[in-house]
Amino acid sequence: MKLKSIYVCTACRTEHPKWGGQCMNCKAWNTLVEDVVNVGKTETRRGGSAAVPVKPVVTVGDLKLKEKRLGTGIGELDNVLGGGFMEDSLVLMAGDPGIGKSTLTLQICDRMAAQGKKVLYFSGEESVGQIASRARRLKLKNEVGLINLNDLETILATIEAERPEFVVVDSVQVMASDEIASQAGSISQVRYVAEQLMQVAKGSKIPILLIGHVNKEGNLAGPQVLTHLVDTVLFLEGDNFHQFRLLRSTKNRFGAVDEVGVFAMEEGGMTEVSNPSALFLEGRAKDSIGSCIVPILEGTRVFLVEVQALTNYTQFGYPKRTASGFDLNRLNIIIAILNRYANMKLDSTDVYVNVVGGLKLNEPAADLAVAMAIASSKLKKPLPANMAALGELGLSGELRQVSQMEKRLKEATKMGFSKLLTPKKDKSIHETIKTIVS
Repeated sequence: MKLKSIYVCTACRTEHPKWGGQCMNCKAWNTLVEDVVNVGKTETRRGGSAAVPVKPVVTVGDLKLKEKRLGTGIGELDNVLGGGFMEDSLVLMAGDPGIGKSTLTLQICDRMAAQGKKVLYFSGEESVGQIASRARRLKLKNEVGLINLNDLETILATIEAERPEFVVVDSVQVMASDEIASQAGSISQVRYVAEQLMQVAKGSKIPILLIGHVNKEGNLAGPQVLTHLVDTVLFLEGDNFHQFRLLRSTKNRFGAVDEVGVFAMEEGGMTEVSNPSALFLEGRAKDSIGSCIVPILEGTRVFLVEVQALTNYTQFGYPKRTASGFDLNRLNIIIAILNRYANMKLDSTDVYVNVVGGLKLNEPAADLAVAMAIASSKLKKPLPANMAALGELGLSGELRQVSQMEKRLKEATKMGFSKLLTPKKDKSIHETIKTIVS
């Protein structure tokens, strides 16, 4: 096997024979990373190959009997995984620095050890003393094997010798193999490390949890093939200045995709939030101007979230629009609709929108709630305290239905919101605001 170094653009995947500051294809700067390819001739020997016996596909009933999962005892995590870790699964968990990945990982290891499982924690970034100090702070009492390593071959040999029942590798970007002539974190190293760990997980039937980094855009760092190799991809999201954390599944071969688990970061670590709506609405002021409640859909769960808006006359010629937890481009569209069809006259008004709790609203179902909050602030009139708004705004000023309305309305009713503002046929945003706020 003859290896050759090439350089691949992480933006457009174009291959280059040598490194350069700019990609010649997409013109992006500083996106070329080293990779290794095999340029040697590979001999094919069809005559000497033996056929592999074919096994019949198992039925659904047999699959349920053979399926073995390791439940962590953390309900929110097990729900996202589809019931716990599969015995031969390779799971990748990523998130921003300081979001709580290491804290949640240690709690998972502690719960596994409490069930009598042999757990190995390989850390390439922190020393054993640092991890042990965090474990003492979290008041974890069960025995977990901690090893500070970043050499892949040593990790594989340790797994083979110790025969653990659960393995954590923190993180995949700092692990390196002597078989690949590149530095840790490169495309070739990350791919090779993931492939080797996947073979161990499948061959030895050991669930392995990989910890991954994210880049400045918030996407998973490393090659795209990493997400194809692993069985499950988990993202831990949230704001470092708020206590709420969302654990989201973007890929899951053994369960539903887009499931969401809600946690709160507290002094004792990550704690499960059984009723997220009550926690997100905690501390909401009565008869507050510029506040509206919206039932949002995260995976298969519905949360009630408060949207706040503030309007203020600007002293400058260009009004400012700022959004926290809401898409700024979508906010500009809503303001234009209010200007055109609701006669709100926001051309000389600064508009600020905030989603309470550090959450991020990405679905159009929150359009009506944002518009009602802006109208409430502009007209200086509070919305009814028991009202929740739900609907999408069209560019013609009409209100549109959103998916799973019954599920959203059921959650709002359960939390005491008896007045539900939803899209009605032939009713515009101007008529809705006039009816509710005027």
